[in-house]
Amino acid sequence: MSGLPSMKMNPDAVDFIDDAYLTGLLNGPRPEPAEVRDLVAKSLAKQPLTVEETSVLLRSDDPELIEEIYQTARTLKETVYGNRIVLFAPLYVGNDCVNDCAYCGFQRSNRLAVRRTLTEAELREQVMKLEAAGHKRLILVFGEHPRYDADFIARQVRTVYETRNGHGEIRRVNINAAPMDPEGYRIIKAAGIGTYQIFQETYHHETYARVHTAGTRKGDYGYRLNGLSRALEAGCDDVGTGVLFGLYDWRFEVLGLVAHAVHLSDRYGVGPHTISFPRLRPACGVSFPGLGSVGDGDLKRVIATLRLAVPYTGLILTARENAALRREAMSLGVSQIDAGSRIEIGGYTQEEATQLMDREQFELGDTRSLDTVMRELLQDGYLPSFCTACYRLGRTGEHFMEFAIPGFIKRYCTPNALTTLTEYLVDYASPETRRAGEGLIRKELDRLDPGPQKTELEKRLARIEKTDDRDLYF
Repeated sequence: MSGLPSMKMNPDAVDFIDDAYLTGLLNGPRPEPAEVRDLVAKSLAKQPLTVEETSVLLRSDDPELIEEIYQTARTLKETVYGNRIVLFAPLYVGNDCVNDCAYCGFQRSNRLAVRRTLTEAELREQVMKLEAAGHKRLILVFGEHPRYDADFIARQVRTVYETRNGHGEIRRVNINAAPMDPEGYRIIKAAGIGTYQIFQETYHHETYARVHTAGTRKGDYGYRLNGLSRALEAGCDDVGTGVLFGLYDWRFEVLGLVAHAVHLSDRYGVGPHTISFPRLRPACGVSFPGLGSVGDGDLKRVIATLRLAVPYTGLILTARENAALRREAMSLGVSQIDAGSRIEIGGYTQEEATQLMDREQFELGDTRSLDTVMRELLQDGYLPSFCTACYRLGRTGEHFMEFAIPGFIKRYCTPNALTTLTEYLVDYASPETRRAGEGLIRKELDRLDPGPQKTELEKRLARIEKTDDRDLYF
Protein backbone atom coordinates (compact mmCIF):
# COMPACT_ATOMS: atom_id res chain seq x y z
CA MET A 1 0.00 0.00 0.00
CA SER A 2 1.32 3.46 -0.81
CA GLY A 3 0.07 6.94 -0.11
CA LEU A 4 -2.67 8.00 2.25
CA PRO A 5 -6.13 6.41 2.32
CA SER A 6 -8.15 6.40 -0.87
CA MET A 7 -10.84 8.35 0.98
CA LYS A 8 -13.63 6.08 -0.07
CA MET A 9 -16.59 6.14 2.27
CA ASN A 10 -18.38 3.01 3.39
CA PRO A 11 -21.44 2.44 1.16
CA ASP A 12 -23.73 2.77 4.17
CA ALA A 13 -21.90 5.68 5.80
CA VAL A 14 -24.16 8.28 7.36
CA ASP A 15 -23.66 11.72 8.86
CA PHE A 16 -25.28 11.23 12.24
CA ILE A 17 -24.51 14.75 13.51
CA ASP A 18 -27.46 17.11 13.06
CA ASP A 19 -26.18 20.53 14.09
CA ALA A 20 -29.59 22.16 14.29
CA TYR A 21 -31.02 19.34 16.38
CA LEU A 22 -28.12 19.33 18.86
CA THR A 23 -28.22 23.12 19.13
CA GLY A 24 -31.96 22.95 19.75
CA LEU A 25 -31.42 20.50 22.59
CA LEU A 26 -28.95 22.85 24.25
CA ASN A 27 -31.35 25.76 23.88
CA GLY A 28 -34.15 23.90 25.62
CA PRO A 29 -35.66 24.99 28.93
CA ARG A 30 -33.83 24.77 32.21
CA PRO A 31 -34.55 21.27 33.53
CA GLU A 32 -36.45 20.59 36.69
CA PRO A 33 -34.39 19.14 39.56
CA ALA A 34 -36.40 15.91 39.47
CA GLU A 35 -35.52 15.42 35.79
CA VAL A 36 -31.81 15.80 36.51
CA ARG A 37 -32.00 13.47 39.51
CA ASP A 38 -33.79 10.82 37.47
CA LEU A 39 -30.87 10.82 35.05
CA VAL A 40 -28.39 10.69 37.92
CA ALA A 41 -30.19 7.58 39.16
CA LYS A 42 -30.07 6.06 35.67
CA SER A 43 -26.34 6.68 35.49
CA LEU A 44 -25.79 5.16 38.91
CA ALA A 45 -27.44 2.03 37.53
CA LYS A 46 -24.66 2.12 34.90
CA GLN A 47 -27.05 2.68 32.00
CA PRO A 48 -25.74 4.87 29.16
CA LEU A 49 -27.59 8.11 28.52
CA THR A 50 -29.08 9.20 25.22
CA VAL A 51 -28.03 12.42 23.52
CA GLU A 52 -31.30 14.00 24.66
CA GLU A 53 -30.71 12.95 28.27
CA THR A 54 -27.14 14.22 28.18
CA SER A 55 -28.40 17.61 27.04
CA VAL A 56 -30.51 17.82 30.19
CA LEU A 57 -27.38 17.52 32.35
CA LEU A 58 -25.66 20.19 30.26
CA ARG A 59 -28.58 22.62 30.55
CA SER A 60 -28.63 22.49 34.33
CA ASP A 61 -27.04 25.51 36.00
CA ASP A 62 -28.10 24.79 39.59
CA PRO A 63 -24.90 24.57 41.70
CA GLU A 64 -26.47 21.95 43.96
CA LEU A 65 -27.43 19.74 41.01
CA ILE A 66 -24.03 20.20 39.39
CA GLU A 67 -22.41 19.01 42.61
CA GLU A 68 -24.70 15.97 42.55
CA ILE A 69 -23.52 15.27 39.00
CA TYR A 70 -19.92 15.51 40.19
CA GLN A 71 -20.57 13.16 43.08
CA THR A 72 -22.28 10.68 40.77
CA ALA A 73 -19.26 10.80 38.45
CA ARG A 74 -16.97 10.03 41.40
CA THR A 75 -19.18 7.13 42.44
CA LEU A 76 -19.31 5.71 38.92
CA LYS A 77 -15.54 5.99 38.57
CA GLU A 78 -15.09 3.98 41.75
CA THR A 79 -17.80 1.46 40.85
CA VAL A 80 -16.63 0.71 37.31
CA TYR A 81 -12.87 1.26 37.51
CA GLY A 82 -12.10 1.20 41.22
CA ASN A 83 -9.20 3.44 42.18
CA ARG A 84 -7.10 2.40 39.17
CA ILE A 85 -5.47 4.88 36.82
CA VAL A 86 -3.87 3.49 33.66
CA LEU A 87 -0.67 5.19 32.53
CA PHE A 88 0.83 5.60 29.07
CA ALA A 89 3.18 7.85 27.13
CA PRO A 90 2.83 9.51 23.71
CA LEU A 91 5.63 8.97 21.19
CA TYR A 92 5.62 11.29 18.18
CA VAL A 93 7.14 9.50 15.18
CA GLY A 94 6.85 12.21 12.52
CA ASN A 95 5.35 15.67 12.06
CA ASP A 96 5.22 16.06 8.28
CA CYS A 97 1.65 16.96 7.35
CA VAL A 98 -0.33 17.82 4.23
CA ASN A 99 -3.09 19.55 6.22
CA ASP A 100 -3.27 23.18 7.25
CA CYS A 101 -5.42 23.06 10.40
CA ALA A 102 -5.79 26.55 11.84
CA TYR A 103 -5.01 25.52 15.44
CA CYS A 104 -2.15 23.04 14.95
CA GLY A 105 1.60 23.56 15.25
CA PHE A 106 2.14 20.89 12.57
CA GLN A 107 0.11 22.81 9.94
CA ARG A 108 1.86 22.66 6.58
CA SER A 109 2.12 26.48 6.31
CA ASN A 110 3.95 26.82 9.65
CA ARG A 111 7.46 27.86 8.62
CA LEU A 112 8.65 27.82 12.23
CA ALA A 113 7.99 24.10 12.72
CA VAL A 114 11.06 21.86 12.60
CA ARG A 115 10.04 18.88 10.46
CA ARG A 116 11.41 15.47 11.27
CA THR A 117 10.57 11.77 11.02
CA LEU A 118 12.34 9.30 13.27
CA THR A 119 14.55 6.71 11.64
CA GLU A 120 14.23 3.13 12.84
CA ALA A 121 17.36 3.56 14.96
CA GLU A 122 16.03 6.80 16.46
CA LEU A 123 12.69 5.15 17.20
CA ARG A 124 14.48 2.37 19.06
CA GLU A 125 16.40 4.96 21.08
CA GLN A 126 13.16 6.67 22.10
CA VAL A 127 11.58 3.37 23.10
CA MET A 128 14.65 2.33 25.09
CA LYS A 129 14.47 5.61 27.01
CA LEU A 130 10.76 5.15 27.73
CA GLU A 131 11.31 1.57 28.85
CA ALA A 132 14.14 2.69 31.13
CA ALA A 133 11.63 4.96 32.88
CA GLY A 134 9.16 2.09 33.36
CA HIS A 135 6.61 2.64 30.61
CA LYS A 136 4.70 -0.33 29.23
CA ARG A 137 2.05 1.39 27.08
CA LEU A 138 2.60 3.86 24.23
CA ILE A 139 0.52 5.76 21.75
CA LEU A 140 2.37 6.45 18.50
CA VAL A 141 1.43 9.78 16.92
CA PHE A 142 1.87 10.67 13.25
CA GLY A 143 1.22 13.71 11.11
CA GLU A 144 -1.01 13.16 8.09
CA HIS A 145 1.35 12.64 5.18
CA PRO A 146 1.80 10.11 2.33
CA ARG A 147 4.97 8.73 3.94
CA TYR A 148 2.97 7.69 7.01
CA ASP A 149 0.90 5.07 5.25
CA ALA A 150 -0.34 1.81 6.76
CA ASP A 151 2.81 -0.15 5.90
CA PHE A 152 4.99 2.53 7.50
CA ILE A 153 2.89 2.65 10.66
CA ALA A 154 2.86 -1.15 10.91
CA ARG A 155 6.67 -1.21 10.70
CA GLN A 156 6.95 1.31 13.51
CA VAL A 157 4.61 -0.77 15.66
CA ARG A 158 6.65 -3.92 15.11
CA THR A 159 9.87 -2.06 15.88
CA VAL A 160 8.45 -0.84 19.18
CA TYR A 161 7.36 -4.32 20.23
CA GLU A 162 10.76 -5.77 19.28
CA THR A 163 12.74 -3.24 21.31
CA ARG A 164 13.64 -4.46 24.80
CA ASN A 165 15.67 -2.85 27.56
CA GLY A 166 16.41 -5.24 30.43
CA HIS A 167 13.06 -5.96 32.05
CA GLY A 168 11.62 -3.12 30.00
CA GLU A 169 9.21 -3.83 27.17
CA ILE A 170 6.28 -2.11 25.52
CA ARG A 171 3.24 -4.38 25.75
CA ARG A 172 0.60 -2.22 24.09
CA VAL A 173 0.93 0.21 21.20
CA ASN A 174 -2.01 2.47 20.40
CA ILE A 175 -2.17 4.64 17.29
CA ASN A 176 -3.15 8.27 16.69
CA ALA A 177 -2.97 8.79 12.93
CA ALA A 178 -4.93 9.71 9.83
CA PRO A 179 -8.12 7.81 9.05
CA MET A 180 -7.42 4.84 6.78
CA ASP A 181 -9.27 2.83 4.20
CA PRO A 182 -10.30 -0.69 5.31
CA GLU A 183 -7.16 -2.38 3.92
CA GLY A 184 -4.97 0.13 5.76
CA TYR A 185 -6.66 -0.63 9.05
CA ARG A 186 -6.20 -4.37 8.44
CA ILE A 187 -2.47 -3.94 7.82
CA ILE A 188 -2.01 -1.91 11.01
CA LYS A 189 -4.21 -4.23 13.07
CA ALA A 190 -2.10 -7.21 11.96
CA ALA A 191 0.94 -5.53 13.55
CA GLY A 192 -0.72 -5.99 16.95
CA ILE A 193 -2.01 -2.53 17.80
CA GLY A 194 -4.39 -1.82 20.62
CA THR A 195 -6.62 1.24 20.13
CA TYR A 196 -6.84 3.19 16.86
CA GLN A 197 -7.63 6.77 17.85
CA ILE A 198 -9.09 9.44 15.59
CA PHE A 199 -10.05 12.87 16.90
CA GLN A 200 -12.96 14.48 15.08
CA GLU A 201 -11.59 17.78 16.48
CA THR A 202 -15.04 19.42 16.28
CA TYR A 203 -18.43 17.94 15.44
CA HIS A 204 -19.84 21.31 14.38
CA HIS A 205 -19.91 21.31 10.58
CA GLU A 206 -19.42 25.02 9.98
CA THR A 207 -16.57 25.26 12.48
CA TYR A 208 -14.95 22.14 11.03
CA ALA A 209 -14.97 23.69 7.57
CA ARG A 210 -13.57 26.97 8.92
CA VAL A 211 -10.55 25.48 10.72
CA HIS A 212 -9.72 22.73 8.20
CA THR A 213 -8.63 23.97 4.80
CA ALA A 214 -10.78 22.88 1.88
CA GLY A 215 -9.05 20.53 -0.52
CA THR A 216 -6.92 18.91 2.15
CA ARG A 217 -7.53 15.36 3.32
CA LYS A 218 -8.63 16.55 6.72
CA GLY A 219 -11.01 19.01 5.11
CA ASP A 220 -13.47 16.18 4.39
CA TYR A 221 -15.77 16.11 7.46
CA GLY A 222 -17.68 13.00 6.43
CA TYR A 223 -14.60 10.92 5.67
CA ARG A 224 -13.16 11.67 9.09
CA LEU A 225 -16.49 11.08 10.86
CA ASN A 226 -16.72 7.67 9.17
CA GLY A 227 -13.15 6.76 10.12
CA LEU A 228 -13.93 4.76 13.26
CA SER A 229 -16.75 2.94 11.49
CA ARG A 230 -14.35 1.79 8.79
CA ALA A 231 -11.87 0.73 11.46
CA LEU A 232 -14.45 -1.41 13.25
CA GLU A 233 -15.63 -2.97 10.01
CA ALA A 234 -12.00 -3.78 9.14
CA GLY A 235 -11.50 -5.66 12.40
CA CYS A 236 -10.09 -2.99 14.73
CA ASP A 237 -12.43 -3.74 17.61
CA ASP A 238 -10.81 -1.15 19.89
CA VAL A 239 -11.19 2.48 18.82
CA GLY A 240 -10.99 5.86 20.49
CA THR A 241 -12.31 9.31 19.68
CA GLY A 242 -11.98 12.82 21.00
CA VAL A 243 -12.62 16.51 20.50
CA LEU A 244 -10.32 19.51 20.72
CA PHE A 245 -12.23 21.70 23.15
CA GLY A 246 -12.05 25.37 22.34
CA LEU A 247 -12.91 25.18 18.66
CA TYR A 248 -16.66 25.45 19.34
CA ASP A 249 -19.20 25.41 22.20
CA TRP A 250 -18.02 22.73 24.62
CA ARG A 251 -21.57 21.60 25.36
CA PHE A 252 -22.21 20.92 21.66
CA GLU A 253 -19.01 18.90 21.47
CA VAL A 254 -20.06 16.74 24.43
CA LEU A 255 -23.32 15.95 22.62
CA GLY A 256 -21.31 15.14 19.48
CA LEU A 257 -19.13 12.69 21.41
CA VAL A 258 -22.17 11.00 22.93
CA ALA A 259 -23.89 10.86 19.52
CA HIS A 260 -20.78 9.21 18.09
CA ALA A 261 -20.68 6.67 20.92
CA VAL A 262 -24.39 5.90 20.47
CA HIS A 263 -23.96 5.50 16.70
CA LEU A 264 -21.07 3.05 17.07
CA SER A 265 -22.82 1.10 19.80
CA ASP A 266 -26.08 0.83 17.84
CA ARG A 267 -24.38 -0.21 14.60
CA TYR A 268 -21.47 -2.34 15.81
CA GLY A 269 -22.48 -3.40 19.29
CA VAL A 270 -19.60 -1.54 20.94
CA GLY A 271 -18.83 2.13 21.39
CA PRO A 272 -15.44 3.82 21.59
CA HIS A 273 -13.10 2.26 24.13
CA THR A 274 -11.75 5.70 25.04
CA ILE A 275 -12.74 9.35 24.74
CA SER A 276 -10.23 12.19 25.02
CA PHE A 277 -11.08 15.82 25.75
CA PRO A 278 -7.97 17.98 25.23
CA ARG A 279 -8.23 21.74 25.32
CA LEU A 280 -6.51 24.12 22.92
CA ARG A 281 -2.96 24.94 23.97
CA PRO A 282 -0.41 27.44 22.67
CA ALA A 283 1.58 26.27 19.65
CA CYS A 284 4.65 27.74 17.99
CA GLY A 285 3.78 29.76 14.89
CA VAL A 286 0.03 29.53 15.48
CA SER A 287 -2.42 32.14 16.70
CA PHE A 288 -5.93 30.87 17.33
CA PRO A 289 -8.75 32.75 19.12
CA GLY A 290 -10.17 29.74 20.98
CA LEU A 291 -7.41 29.61 23.58
CA GLY A 292 -8.85 29.93 27.06
CA SER A 293 -12.46 29.75 25.91
CA VAL A 294 -13.08 26.52 27.85
CA GLY A 295 -12.39 27.18 31.52
CA ASP A 296 -11.33 24.76 34.21
CA GLY A 297 -14.89 24.57 35.51
CA ASP A 298 -16.13 23.81 31.99
CA LEU A 299 -13.59 21.00 31.63
CA LYS A 300 -14.72 19.44 34.89
CA ARG A 301 -18.31 19.55 33.61
CA VAL A 302 -17.14 17.83 30.41
CA ILE A 303 -15.49 15.00 32.36
CA ALA A 304 -18.34 14.47 34.80
CA THR A 305 -21.02 14.60 32.10
CA LEU A 306 -19.19 12.09 29.93
CA ARG A 307 -18.72 9.76 32.86
CA LEU A 308 -22.48 9.75 33.47
CA ALA A 309 -23.34 9.44 29.78
CA VAL A 310 -20.94 6.61 28.89
CA PRO A 311 -20.21 4.75 32.15
CA TYR A 312 -17.97 2.07 30.62
CA THR A 313 -15.91 4.23 28.27
CA GLY A 314 -12.35 5.07 29.29
CA LEU A 315 -11.75 8.80 29.76
CA ILE A 316 -8.27 10.17 29.02
CA LEU A 317 -6.93 13.33 30.69
CA THR A 318 -3.68 14.32 29.00
CA ALA A 319 -0.61 16.28 30.04
CA ARG A 320 -1.91 19.27 28.09
CA GLU A 321 -3.41 20.20 31.46
CA ASN A 322 -1.35 21.43 34.40
CA ALA A 323 -0.54 19.16 37.32
CA ALA A 324 -2.88 20.87 39.80
CA LEU A 325 -5.91 20.62 37.52
CA ARG A 326 -5.16 17.02 36.64
CA ARG A 327 -5.02 16.15 40.31
CA GLU A 328 -8.31 17.94 40.98
CA ALA A 329 -10.16 16.49 38.00
CA MET A 330 -8.92 12.90 38.33
CA SER A 331 -11.74 11.72 40.56
CA LEU A 332 -14.52 12.90 38.23
CA GLY A 333 -14.23 9.90 35.97
CA VAL A 334 -10.75 9.84 34.47
CA SER A 335 -9.37 6.34 33.92
CA GLN A 336 -6.20 7.02 31.88
CA ILE A 337 -3.45 9.65 31.92
CA ASP A 338 -0.08 10.11 30.27
CA ALA A 339 2.98 10.86 32.36
CA GLY A 340 6.61 11.75 31.79
CA SER A 341 5.54 12.97 28.36
CA ARG A 342 7.71 14.68 25.74
CA ILE A 343 6.02 15.49 22.45
CA GLU A 344 8.92 16.85 20.43
CA ILE A 345 10.09 14.48 17.70
CA GLY A 346 12.96 12.70 19.45
CA GLY A 347 12.10 14.44 22.71
CA TYR A 348 12.79 11.57 25.11
CA THR A 349 16.51 11.53 24.35
CA GLN A 350 17.12 15.27 24.05
CA GLU A 351 19.27 16.98 26.67
CA GLU A 352 17.14 20.11 27.09
CA ALA A 353 14.88 20.05 30.14
CA THR A 354 12.61 22.76 28.73
CA GLN A 355 10.13 22.21 25.94
CA LEU A 356 11.25 23.00 22.41
CA MET A 357 8.16 24.66 21.04
CA ASP A 358 9.23 24.64 17.38
CA ARG A 359 9.30 20.84 17.54
CA GLU A 360 5.99 20.36 19.36
CA GLN A 361 2.42 20.19 18.11
CA PHE A 362 1.36 22.21 21.17
CA GLU A 363 2.67 23.21 24.59
CA LEU A 364 2.35 20.72 27.45
CA GLY A 365 1.02 21.78 30.83
CA ASP A 366 2.44 18.90 32.91
CA THR A 367 6.04 17.87 32.22
CA ARG A 368 6.71 15.98 35.45
CA SER A 369 8.54 12.66 35.33
CA LEU A 370 6.71 9.36 35.40
CA ASP A 371 8.10 8.64 38.86
CA THR A 372 6.83 11.94 40.25
CA VAL A 373 3.36 11.36 38.83
CA MET A 374 3.35 7.77 40.12
CA ARG A 375 4.26 8.94 43.61
CA GLU A 376 1.49 11.55 43.67
CA LEU A 377 -1.07 9.00 42.49
CA LEU A 378 -0.01 6.55 45.19
CA GLN A 379 -0.08 9.21 47.89
CA ASP A 380 -3.59 10.20 46.77
CA GLY A 381 -4.79 6.60 47.08
CA TYR A 382 -4.89 5.72 43.37
CA LEU A 383 -3.63 2.40 42.03
CA PRO A 384 -1.41 3.11 38.99
CA SER A 385 -1.68 0.39 36.36
CA PHE A 386 0.32 -0.61 33.30
CA CYS A 387 -1.90 -3.63 32.67
CA THR A 388 -2.37 -4.87 29.10
CA ALA A 389 -3.84 -8.30 29.83
CA CYS A 390 -7.32 -7.77 28.38
CA TYR A 391 -5.96 -6.83 24.98
CA ARG A 392 -3.67 -9.84 24.77
CA LEU A 393 -6.35 -12.24 25.99
CA GLY A 394 -9.03 -10.97 23.63
CA ARG A 395 -11.08 -9.14 26.26
CA THR A 396 -11.71 -6.21 23.91
CA GLY A 397 -14.62 -4.77 21.98
CA GLU A 398 -17.85 -6.60 22.72
CA HIS A 399 -15.97 -9.11 24.86
CA PHE A 400 -14.68 -6.31 27.08
CA MET A 401 -18.23 -5.10 27.61
CA GLU A 402 -19.33 -8.60 28.55
CA PHE A 403 -16.81 -8.55 31.37
CA ALA A 404 -17.17 -4.89 32.31
CA ILE A 405 -20.93 -4.50 32.47
CA PRO A 406 -21.50 -7.05 35.26
CA GLY A 407 -18.50 -5.67 37.14
CA PHE A 408 -16.41 -8.81 36.68
CA ILE A 409 -13.57 -6.76 35.28
CA LYS A 410 -12.47 -5.94 38.83
CA ARG A 411 -11.54 -9.57 39.26
CA TYR A 412 -8.86 -9.05 36.65
CA CYS A 413 -7.98 -5.36 36.75
CA THR A 414 -7.01 -4.94 40.39
CA PRO A 415 -4.75 -8.03 40.51
CA ASN A 416 -3.13 -7.10 37.19
CA ALA A 417 -2.65 -3.51 38.31
CA LEU A 418 -0.90 -4.79 41.43
CA THR A 419 1.49 -7.01 39.46
CA THR A 420 2.42 -4.22 37.03
CA LEU A 421 2.81 -1.75 39.90
CA THR A 422 5.12 -4.20 41.66
CA GLU A 423 7.19 -4.47 38.48
CA TYR A 424 7.53 -0.70 38.42
CA LEU A 425 8.45 -0.44 42.09
CA VAL A 426 11.09 -3.17 41.88
CA ASP A 427 12.63 -2.15 38.55
CA TYR A 428 12.30 1.63 38.25
CA ALA A 429 10.90 3.50 41.25
CA SER A 430 12.76 5.96 43.43
CA PRO A 431 12.99 4.91 47.11
CA GLU A 432 10.24 7.35 48.11
CA THR A 433 7.89 6.14 45.39
CA ARG A 434 8.63 2.52 46.26
CA ARG A 435 7.72 3.11 49.91
CA ALA A 436 4.44 4.75 48.90
CA GLY A 437 3.69 1.92 46.49
CA GLU A 438 4.40 -0.84 48.95
CA GLY A 439 2.06 0.79 51.45
CA LEU A 440 -0.74 0.97 48.89
CA ILE A 441 -0.21 -2.64 47.82
CA ARG A 442 -0.63 -3.79 51.42
CA LYS A 443 -3.90 -1.87 51.65
CA GLU A 444 -5.17 -3.31 48.36
CA LEU A 445 -4.33 -6.85 49.42
CA ASP A 446 -6.18 -6.34 52.70
CA ARG A 447 -9.30 -5.38 50.71
CA LEU A 448 -9.31 -8.57 48.66
CA ASP A 449 -11.41 -11.47 49.82
CA PRO A 450 -9.44 -14.52 50.98
CA GLY A 451 -9.37 -17.32 48.46
CA PRO A 452 -7.34 -19.04 45.74
CA GLN A 453 -7.03 -15.94 43.55
CA LYS A 454 -5.63 -13.80 46.39
CA THR A 455 -3.21 -16.56 47.33
CA GLU A 456 -2.03 -16.85 43.73
CA LEU A 457 -1.70 -13.07 43.46
CA GLU A 458 0.51 -12.93 46.53
CA LYS A 459 2.70 -15.66 45.04
CA ARG A 460 3.06 -13.72 41.82
CA LEU A 461 3.97 -10.51 43.62
CA ALA A 462 6.66 -12.40 45.51
CA ARG A 463 8.02 -13.89 42.26
CA ILE A 464 8.35 -10.41 40.77
CA GLU A 465 10.20 -9.14 43.84
CA LYS A 466 12.59 -12.11 44.12
CA THR A 467 13.12 -13.29 40.53
CA ASP A 468 13.31 -11.99 36.98
CA ASP A 469 9.79 -13.22 36.25
CA ARG A 470 7.61 -10.47 34.80
CA ASP A 471 4.32 -10.00 32.94
CA LEU A 472 2.36 -12.27 35.27
CA TYR A 473 -1.25 -11.46 34.49
CA PHE A 474 -4.67 -12.97 35.12
